Amino acid sequence: MKAFRLEELEAERVANDGAYLQFLRERNMSVGLYALDAGSLDPQQPHGQDEVYFVVSGRAAITVGTETQSVARGSVVYVPAGVPHKFHHISEDLRVMVVFSPPES
Repeated sequence: MKAFRLEELEAERVANDGAYLQFLRERNMSVGLYALDAGSLDPQQPHGQDEVYFVVSGRAAITVGTETQSVARGSVVYVPAGVPHKFHHISEDLRVMVVFSPPES
């Protein structure tokens, strides 16, 4: 078993001075913590993997392809591989768990 605490992951992400911390990588998936502060811009580009976002905290909107949805704590969003997507209108610091399958390259 591998178990993680969100507070520890957030501290490690901050210590590594990055918006994204991959904390689990297995044969068929990888998992990370993504952070965007209120008012910031999401720089990500489409990925070559399917991904699932689980919003841990914060408020924003996400556009996937041509669809836009508001997200907040507890929201889950699936993004197919290769589809453009971005978080925007980030009104509260956003912390998102990201699952990539297959693992992020």
